[in-house]
Amino acid sequence: MGRPGLSRLLTLILAATTLAWSAPAAASGPFANWAAVVVAGDWHAHSGGPSEAFDNARRDVAGELERIGFPRENLRQFSVRPERYKTPGLAKSDPRTIYEGLTELTAKQPDGCLVYFSSHGAPTGVVVDQTILPPAILGAMLDRTCGARPTVVVISACFSGVFIPSLATPNRMVLTAARPDRTSFGCGEADKYPYFDDCFLQSTPLAKDFPGLAAAVRTCVAQREQKEGMKPPSEPQVYIGPELRPMLPLYAFPAPPTKGG
Repeated sequence: MGRPGLSRLLTLILAATTLAWSAPAAASGPFANWAAVVVAGDWHAHSGGPSEAFDNARRDVAGELERIGFPRENLRQFSVRPERYKTPGLAKSDPRTIYEGLTELTAKQPDGCLVYFSSHGAPTGVVVDQTILPPAILGAMLDRTCGARPTVVVISACFSGVFIPSLATPNRMVLTAARPDRTSFGCGEADKYPYFDDCFLQSTPLAKDFPGLAAAVRTCVAQREQKEGMKPPSEPQVYIGPELRPMLPLYAFPAPPTKGG
């Protein structure tokens, strides 16, 4: 009886050890193996003077993504003036560097992609330092890096709805700050964030998932613009591909932090 009993005990110990080692992976959340990049594409206000709005958004959006489960090591930030900030690993905002960073991240993180831009925009694309990144080029960058995996793209910029036709594939969600023929607001010298980014940050703690977040951000932007008397309304746009739509509830956000808890 001694040997069979010992064998059974060893089997139970090994099974328990296996479960213990696998538990952290299960508890790490749905974004544990996603790649994410957050880009501040400019440092000028609409007046041409200096503004911290885009880098404030870049910094705090990255922090909020960490809170909802994107590991810091899988998240890369980009700024036009990286030497100005103390963010570890902060890289220079230019299309090639962003592409290289996304290539490196997606080679290691196979489950999904998130790409966030905060910048000025034009009917031809989004400003990235001294250039315009056109929709077709961003689409090609995503095709070559994120491929067919679930992908969420957020573009906070004037005229950013222009990106949806080029990025609208079945595996992607695209959220933009404005229609293709409208400006967005809040990039003045004294603004902490552009309105859209401010609404993104306000809405994420209360949202359950990305579709809920998109709806909340659109409502928030409309209310803010009405309050400030900004016209015409920017009308943020959202596209959700048919392959991704049924999967998005599986990528649930954690419950919001409780006050005093």
